[in-house]
Amino acid sequence: MPQSAVPTAATDGGPPPAPARRRLLLTRSAAAAALLLSLAVGLTTEGPTAWGLLPIALYAVLALTGTSLVTVTALALVSAALVVLPAPGKAADVLGGSVTDPVTVIGLIIVFGAATGEVLRVTGVADTLVRSILRLTDGRGRTVLMYGMMLACLVLVASLGTLAGALAIAGPLLVPVAARTGFTRSATAATMFLGGCAGLALAPFAGSNIAIMDTADAGYLLYVAVGAGPLAVLSLLLAAVVVPWVQRRSAAQQDFYRPEEAAEEPSDAAGRPDRARRATWAFALTLVITVGYATVTRAGTTFPLIALPLLSAVTVAAAGLPPGRAVRAFLTGARRMLPMLALFWMLAALFGFIDLAKPYDVVLDTFGPELRHMSALPFALAVAALGWVGVPGATAAQVILIGEVFGPLGTELGIGPAAWVVVLLWASKADTYGPLPNANMVGTMGLARADRLPYLLGTGWALLIPACALYTVLLVFIL
Repeated sequence: MPQSAVPTAATDGGPPPAPARRRLLLTRSAAAAALLLSLAVGLTTEGPTAWGLLPIALYAVLALTGTSLVTVTALALVSAALVVLPAPGKAADVLGGSVTDPVTVIGLIIVFGAATGEVLRVTGVADTLVRSILRLTDGRGRTVLMYGMMLACLVLVASLGTLAGALAIAGPLLVPVAARTGFTRSATAATMFLGGCAGLALAPFAGSNIAIMDTADAGYLLYVAVGAGPLAVLSLLLAAVVVPWVQRRSAAQQDFYRPEEAAEEPSDAAGRPDRARRATWAFALTLVITVGYATVTRAGTTFPLIALPLLSAVTVAAAGLPPGRAVRAFLTGARRMLPMLALFWMLAALFGFIDLAKPYDVVLDTFGPELRHMSALPFALAVAALGWVGVPGATAAQVILIGEVFGPLGTELGIGPAAWVVVLLWASKADTYGPLPNANMVGTMGLARADRLPYLLGTGWALLIPACALYTVLLVFIL
């Protein structure tokens, strides 16, 4: 999940409040102390050394303070360089090699995904997907409409690979329909949240999901079978109970939309419904083909770098979008995620410097005999539980961090690809559903025009608890 920086000024442009100033001072002091300690370690210690884990600890602590993840990664990178103090040539090799590292490639996939999402918005494909699904539910009752709204959010999020961006497109289309059918604001938010989060788990080219498959060395079919698929099915099943419960409770509090909101009718995107429909079919067919090809051939991490531009090109051609406007749309979407590309390059360099210190060799040499007698299940559950207190920030970065820290230990215990899919998916996505409110919940509420957070938090918990039980049972059978 995107993580915003700690505010440094009040909303009126004045100085930050005293608690924020103290928190900022404490964070800066801790970062300075950690960098000084890193330098001292570099001057007095030679690898292999467990001190190589110091940058990882600094990363986790600073990220939990709410500091911008780009800043956190940069500080951790400096810390890692100070711990190993490599020769200039070696440092240049690490920094240069990080450009083509698989971690950086995931950052580039996120950039391409955002660019493709903007193309789908401009061509009207995203709009058409939602409208087409809603037409199938027209006049079929509130329950069918609820599942239609969920499916619209699921398909759109899975296609675009982003929750906030997809729901921002779906929201203006879903709210008037929900309002006319008597849905409350809170029930609409719960429906969008459950459908959107299920779609995000299934998204074949989302950066976080690519990171899970790459780290676990698993293909998309295995990822869906043991990871995203069970979560999506559970979301659809529980919605039949959770959303009506939210509807009843919030209706008793008169949490309904205003009559003018029910009368809203967004105009057709791009004003070219025929071309938008043609582009939608072209996009959907190309998406199925590319995902099928990647599944059958077990295409590597770099495949989305081909598939995403191909999806954009096919969609643009089918929509008849002028080349100039198509290029502007692609670049506009990509530009928004360039900081993420820089973040992943720094993350790759961070791991490169840490590898020079070889801290995991020290850990395995020290605890290897004990680890061989440890059960794989408690270890897997402990790592998966990091989702409850996961490092805030980009989910893909969190997956990579967990794989880097715990991967060697998991390999020592014999944890295979299927188990790693379950562990990494839940460790990275559990905090979307709770235990505390988060940006995804608040964002969905805003798009549904709802303002009663306890209902959405309850929705998250209603999925979180049975999902924990489900994934525990899966791990028991897998391991």
